[in-house]
Amino acid sequence: MLAKQADGLEAFVATDGCLLAEVIHPANDSTSPGISLSRASLAPGKATSPHRLEFVEIYYVLRGGGRMHLDGEVRELIPDSCVYVPPGAVQWVENPGPEELLFLCVCHPAWSAGGDHPA
Repeated sequence: MLAKQADGLEAFVATDGCLLAEVIHPANDSTSPGISLSRASLAPGKATSPHRLEFVEIYYVLRGGGRMHLDGEVRELIPDSCVYVPPGAVQWVENPGPEELLFLCVCHPAWSAGGDHPA
């Protein structure tokens, strides 16, 4: 069984500027290379850099709020919001609120810095 406590994982600043902790990733775990799960956070008043991914990404908001920018559209993010991001779409997230924005990111295939490009 592979089981982890996400809040104890080491985090790093991802290519887009958010703080990212790989919860499940085939580079770190004995899992299939088809998917990764990360926990991301964005501080109040911050935004990620506009970027494009070579893979599908799904965002799921756990706590806080913000705005998702996707190919010119803007959607409000609140807890339990879910956003599907197709490969190649220009995307970025902003957090204008007073608290940290905490969300999960599922990528298929698994996230890689080499597949994450500035827009």
